[in-house]
Amino acid sequence: MKMIRVGMLGLGTVGSGVYKILTEDQSQIQSKLGCRVEIAKILVRDKKKFRDFSVPEDILVTDPKLILEDETIDIVVELIGGIDPAKAHILKAIENGKHVVTANKALISQHGDEIEDAAQACGVTVRYEASVCGGIPILSTLQEALSANRIQEVFGIVNGTTNYILTKMSNEKVDFKQALEEAQQKGYAEADPTSDVEAFDALYKLLILAKFSFNTQAEHSLVYREGITNISINDIQYAEELGYKIKLLAIGKESDGQIELRVHPTLIPKEHPLASVGDAYNAVYVKGSAVGSLMFYGRGAGSLPTGSAVVGDIMYLVNHEIGNGCHIYNRPAAAIKAFKNMRDTKSTYYIRVIVKDIPGVLGRIATVFGKHSVSLASIIQKDVGSDQVPIVFLTHETLEGNLQNAIDEITDIPEVHTIGNIIRVDHL
Repeated sequence: MKMIRVGMLGLGTVGSGVYKILTEDQSQIQSKLGCRVEIAKILVRDKKKFRDFSVPEDILVTDPKLILEDETIDIVVELIGGIDPAKAHILKAIENGKHVVTANKALISQHGDEIEDAAQACGVTVRYEASVCGGIPILSTLQEALSANRIQEVFGIVNGTTNYILTKMSNEKVDFKQALEEAQQKGYAEADPTSDVEAFDALYKLLILAKFSFNTQAEHSLVYREGITNISINDIQYAEELGYKIKLLAIGKESDGQIELRVHPTLIPKEHPLASVGDAYNAVYVKGSAVGSLMFYGRGAGSLPTGSAVVGDIMYLVNHEIGNGCHIYNRPAAAIKAFKNMRDTKSTYYIRVIVKDIPGVLGRIATVFGKHSVSLASIIQKDVGSDQVPIVFLTHETLEGNLQNAIDEITDIPEVHTIGNIIRVDHL
């Protein structure tokens, strides 16, 4: 029976999941492939580190060359994350004729073209299903099952940490800080949560989704990004009163020859399927020209869910690529596509303004909105009689540029203390 030898770079959360699946489900994998997949070597920092599962010490190595330059290894699985040295390791593996599987969203979103160019030149394949939404097979679905469609929109909850925090705030009415601390205690959030709560993680994933959905490559600067650190309990409660839930959404659209990419907190109707996606789960909503609307739901992170996607890519390579040439993931179109400036996008807006409670201030604010062609759909004013009171406005659909021009003028009104928050509303 043919033997496929795998070299793993990293044995952390995802690496441990890959190891467990490949060893514990070996007979099932073997029966499906008709050959045996063996973990030949694993790169670790410390061979003696305590692990809650058994790994033969003789397959652990601390020198990456022992994997990258081993002629008997067919597939290299990169699970160390980050840009350096992961990029160098992947390029060296490709140079040495090895297929590569990775879960590295930051690397693929920034250097995916370079890596795929190198793979194509060397006749090998790079797979990275696990880089977006863990165990949800969204990339292969977009590439294969939905290939007959022109994808019009792709959007969803692609970061489990922020979804857990927002779910906690909504269900238990705790503030952002307390919800974040619990997310860290449960292992959903890192000690430094910046990548998650400031939406960098979601941005990386959106760039990869855009590549598969719209057949184009975008720079980070073309994506509008806004995190969840400014979301308050007041925003959660007002949203619920208006019939919405707040979620951090990654949104990609293609229309009229332009592509729109943005990541930000969004009010979505309570009855929409995405509104019910709670805790650390992910969901991606796709609109295709032929198939219509589809939603993909599941665990977007974790040892075994993400490990499942990695092993799926390994099995794909064994089935389709080992000894059969190469099959690179979708390449960006040669034509340059236009990207819409954020100020030219349209949305409905939730705006919370803190003002001095004196007669006429509401009228002055409404006048400024009207001056800039921002039509108001509803207004909520509470706590009348306090020194400072919140007023919540919900607009009709309007241009982002018009809204920002109005906000600039409203902040100059003496009775306006601060703009508490501005959150886009999407009826999906």
